[in-house]
Amino acid sequence: MKHFRFFGLFVITLLLSRLVGAQVLTPTHLSTALSQPKAAVGTEVELIINAKIDPKWHLYATDFGDDVGPTVFTLKFQPSPAYELVGKPVSVKSHHAEDPVFKGEVAYWENTGQIRQRIKVLQPGALTIKAAADYQSCTDVDGKCIPGDETLSFGPLTVTGAAGAAAAPAATKSSTPSSAATTPATPATAPVATTTAAAPAATAVAPAAAPALTTTDTAAKVSLGPGVAAAVTTAAAGAPAPAQQSLLAFAFVAFLAGLSALITPCVFPLIPMTVSFFTSGNDGRQRGILKALVYGLSIIVIYVLIGVVVAAVLGEEGPNLIATHWLPNLIFFTVFVVFGLSFLGLFEITLPNGMVNKIDAQADKGGWGGVFFMALTLVVVSFSCTGPIVASILGLATRGERITPVVGMLGFSLAFALPFTLFAIFPAWLKSLPRSGGWLNTVKVVLGFVELMLALKFLSMADLAYHWGLLTRDVYLVLWIVLSALLGLYLLGKFRLSHDSPLEHLSVGRLLMAVLAFSFMTYLIPGLFGAPLPLLAGYLPPQSNRDFSIASAGGGASVATAGRPAQCEAPRYAEFLELPHGLDGYFDLEQAKRCAKAQNKPIFIDFTGHACVNCRKMEASVWSDPQVLKRLREDYVVVALYVDDKAALPAAEQYVSPRDQQLKTTLGKRNADIQITRYGFNAQPYYVVLDPNDPTGKPLVAPVAYEPSVAKFGEFLDRGKAQYQQRQAVARR
Repeated sequence: MKHFRFFGLFVITLLLSRLVGAQVLTPTHLSTALSQPKAAVGTEVELIINAKIDPKWHLYATDFGDDVGPTVFTLKFQPSPAYELVGKPVSVKSHHAEDPVFKGEVAYWENTGQIRQRIKVLQPGALTIKAAADYQSCTDVDGKCIPGDETLSFGPLTVTGAAGAAAAPAATKSSTPSSAATTPATPATAPVATTTAAAPAATAVAPAAAPALTTTDTAAKVSLGPGVAAAVTTAAAGAPAPAQQSLLAFAFVAFLAGLSALITPCVFPLIPMTVSFFTSGNDGRQRGILKALVYGLSIIVIYVLIGVVVAAVLGEEGPNLIATHWLPNLIFFTVFVVFGLSFLGLFEITLPNGMVNKIDAQADKGGWGGVFFMALTLVVVSFSCTGPIVASILGLATRGERITPVVGMLGFSLAFALPFTLFAIFPAWLKSLPRSGGWLNTVKVVLGFVELMLALKFLSMADLAYHWGLLTRDVYLVLWIVLSALLGLYLLGKFRLSHDSPLEHLSVGRLLMAVLAFSFMTYLIPGLFGAPLPLLAGYLPPQSNRDFSIASAGGGASVATAGRPAQCEAPRYAEFLELPHGLDGYFDLEQAKRCAKAQNKPIFIDFTGHACVNCRKMEASVWSDPQVLKRLREDYVVVALYVDDKAALPAAEQYVSPRDQQLKTTLGKRNADIQITRYGFNAQPYYVVLDPNDPTGKPLVAPVAYEPSVAKFGEFLDRGKAQYQQRQAVARR
């Protein structure tokens, strides 16, 4: 019976995993509202679209250029003599950030978003307004991008005949939420008035009477994903933004930073001195341990309070301001450079002696209050070493949610307070501590080089946002290469800085650190010749077009297009769409079927998108493999179906989908409908292998989504080919 239950659980789990694997994702849920339920003829009313966005997803807004790459939120209103549009839709409190993938500024929301469109009412009566919405949601977790389109309904709005007769109470939400996942939309069969808000709406301000919108301001991203990859905005200090990381991961990074602060010259010698206070007084052992715990807790409270103050000062718009505005980025750049030079020994940063003496006097009074002021004295005295590290954490945190400064300081202070508490409880451990010496200054110098490297990220963010052209990718890489080389030479003892002790012999630790520094430098060098450096994608400025690329020069990753067979027609849409690595193929499924039948090959469908970051990753790291390219070129007819392309379909090819009863008028809408209707999946990338002779369109093998393993992807292609050959052998019998 026990084995039977296990088997049953296994079967249920397997079935559920199959269902989950084929789910249709709906990360964005739209609802509508009116700014007022009644209005007089000749007055203006606002149509409101509220968006609720699933965690870790973002929705692109209306206020950025439609030529950047991601889908701009677009509205097409059904025309009516009862109203007219006033201006363009306004995105309320959207985040703006430079997208390193598409090399342009994008606008987006996380968690919640809102769009407002003003109209002027022209006729009395009950007015219901409909609009077709076209939008895109993406996630930085796994790079998925989901296109969305649905028909929204606003109203009914009661319009009175006499001007001034309409009341204007508080905004009332419509009872007709519009979600593509739950409410079938009405196909737009009549001509519509198009409103595409591609122009910036930075100066547009929502009226004071508008309903409040609560958002969680998280700058992304270093790559806010497929458009924002991430971030679009990279986190301060060059690391991925906390929105892309979990708060737990960010706290762990801060914890490691706290450990590094312990081995600086300002802090390490204080550990035995401070611990001796709690173990050599008149207090008993238990009371001494309790005071040590209070001391450690006080350190944590002090640093967490710093995080709370930073979060309060930032306010709701702080993270987005710091992520995109030139002034805070240049301030952070200057601070990091100053701290870095201080760590290298150019000068010493200390707080005023008067402040230190006053705090120390409070500590001398003893008691429990004295324990707290002792902790505060430690924080102040160690500022010259811990200040740059704390600034780094807060700089990183300010690119994330408002809670991240608090989480960062909590992680940092836990590590910082831990040894003081543990050594007070177990004083015998003090004998195992290494002696203070020149190695402490070495740690400080290493941190100085790191601070200078991280400072470049802030200058880069301002440079990208305002197109100054000061810090190109090549200049950035050169500076990092030089700093890495200098760090390696310093660790090998080839030169000394002020306060350095003579290096009599090279320790294993210094040697290993030098190896890391030179290894990092070596990894960076190919980037000067076009190598993408994927491990540092969130740290570096975006790649620009180059005359020479290692990927195409010698590695064989890019292969010239082999001639198209004579029996296959020229691909449609090739004037603006292309396949990577010189692959020859199609962008229309029916064309691919005809060519595959003529060549007796299976079809490889690539459901992709212009704004799909994981699609580009697959093409760069998996498709570029020579063996994968060989399989795609020789064994398949490849067709790339872009689900977000805006090219209009010929009138004869437009249709109303039975799935959602909406008219499909563009190439992208048709391709997205094919993917969802036939395969029950709406995220990209998504790879399907078909038999062109099978009218059902059933996949030859189980489709594959994002698969970064070259070996596994190659096996997928081999299985598809083998299954097709097996079918052909059966058909010939």
